[in-house]
Amino acid sequence: MASVGHVVVGLAAARFSRQGQATIWSPFSAAVVWSGLSLLPDVDVYGFRLGVHYADVWGHRGATHSFVFAFAAAAIVALVAKVARFPVLRTALLALGVVSSHALLDTLTDGGLGCALLWPFSNERFFAPWTPLPVAPIGRAFLSMQGLRVAAVELVALSPVLAYALWPRRRQVAR
Repeated sequence: MASVGHVVVGLAAARFSRQGQATIWSPFSAAVVWSGLSLLPDVDVYGFRLGVHYADVWGHRGATHSFVFAFAAAAIVALVAKVARFPVLRTALLALGVVSSHALLDTLTDGGLGCALLWPFSNERFFAPWTPLPVAPIGRAFLSMQGLRVAAVELVALSPVLAYALWPRRRQVAR
């Protein structure tokens, strides 16, 4: 999946994180933080420059696309939430969902090697039984007609999530 779909998930998480509670976060700041978390598993692409191969454990869609990685990221978010005096459990569970969604969305693509969801217990890579999303070109190749087509497909597929993220809020009526 291209970054577009993952950012949509981050935008929805940002809206959800601000719902029903007072916060110091602006909508823009929350969107940046949650979208960054949703993109976190793709940190593995920097391994290409270090000689890590796609199929390696630490290669693309390897260890960083596992549920263990998502739990580790959620644990770090929980510590940050505690220090920042945010609701710890709610924030950590949302982070777990956002980071896990990255790998699960990637399993819906029609290319690549699949995702190592069960690492470190297994190095097997998985695809979902249904793969309706085209795989996105990596790097600068995303800035092509193929990349634009993939982004458009993702926006259509995730349009309900995008609608939730961007739908105008109802104003609170003063009592």
